[in-house]
Amino acid sequence: MTAFRTIDDLDVAGKRVLCRVDFNVPIKDGEVSDATRIERAIPTIEALSKAGAKVLLLSHFGRPKGQPNPEMSLKPVAGALAKRLGGPVDFVEDCIDEPVAKAVKKMLDGDVALLENTRFHAGEEKNDAAFAKALAENGDIYVNDAFSAAHRAHASTEGIAHLLPAAAGKAMERELSYLKAALGEPERPMMAVVGGAKVSTKIELLLNLIGRADILVVGGGMANTFLFAKGVSVGKSLCEPDLAGTAREIMEQAAIKGCEIVLPTDVVVAKEFKENADREVKDAGACAADDMILDLGPETVDLIAEKIESAKTLVWNGPLGAFEISPFDTATVEAARFAAQRVKDAGLVAVAGGGDTVAALNHAHVADDFTYVSTAGGAFLEWLEGKTLPGVAALEA
Repeated sequence: MTAFRTIDDLDVAGKRVLCRVDFNVPIKDGEVSDATRIERAIPTIEALSKAGAKVLLLSHFGRPKGQPNPEMSLKPVAGALAKRLGGPVDFVEDCIDEPVAKAVKKMLDGDVALLENTRFHAGEEKNDAAFAKALAENGDIYVNDAFSAAHRAHASTEGIAHLLPAAAGKAMERELSYLKAALGEPERPMMAVVGGAKVSTKIELLLNLIGRADILVVGGGMANTFLFAKGVSVGKSLCEPDLAGTAREIMEQAAIKGCEIVLPTDVVVAKEFKENADREVKDAGACAADDMILDLGPETVDLIAEKIESAKTLVWNGPLGAFEISPFDTATVEAARFAAQRVKDAGLVAVAGGGDTVAALNHAHVADDFTYVSTAGGAFLEWLEGKTLPGVAALEA
């Protein structure tokens, strides 16, 4: 990860600053129901405003397929943002051309305006040069504060960065610094926990991590495929038998690269997938034909805790069991709480991300106790896979 400019490197007083945020937030009955992404953008917006910039916020919302769609307007977000800023936010009916130019003429230094959904234009997702130019015409400086959209080479995330002086906002800067600490230049031993349902969705992630981590814990449904690949019966558990060869290759490569893979030694099984189903703890190799593995067993949780205790850096993506139904959330909750305690007691750097991961850590009431929890989803996953994120690369000095 090379150097990139931040807003501290810029003189924004009196300048029109186009700031890319991610306000693709859930809206219910015309009201924002989860303002996490708005709140993460507040430090950047406030810093630009206090420095005397005319702040013009760019964001996508939903999938309007390049056409205006009133149901996907960002207008409801303007009110939610104004509440959190404690001041007015002008809403502009478009993100390019005359509507924006007229709004800018009325703005005083420090004013904030939210422009309409960038995806109302087909040129956004195509990263069309003409559309990027139209965006840039109403700005003097470009700031990207939307890591969660940085894996998309769109006009407002990548194209515009080549047309104006560009820098990372505070949320982007914070995210990149923690990701660098977790995977770029980690304190060792470095440990990764990867869970979730399927190996097929995380092959590239696993292949990248075995070359970087000292310890890799595989949990969730994907652990069943690894057990199956070792000749262990997994009953009627979620499994991808056709990926057994891939799982064996990952284990072989891990051994060559000196990465210890931790698989379940005991599991919690049930005959049916439902809340509070009758369950039993069994050795990982003792599943009956009609057993479903729905969580890791206590012995495995203790083993994971031992590994976390030995680690200096932890990267976490995905739950360890069927955490959405009780009591099969036990392994995820206990391991997450142990990691959070190590952050407090021993200075463990614990970075987590991905939709299910954030939900699982919130469920365990420890999201605020991890060093950093990314809400980025796809961008976080692609970063874990070692891919170049276009929106980040465009900011590199």
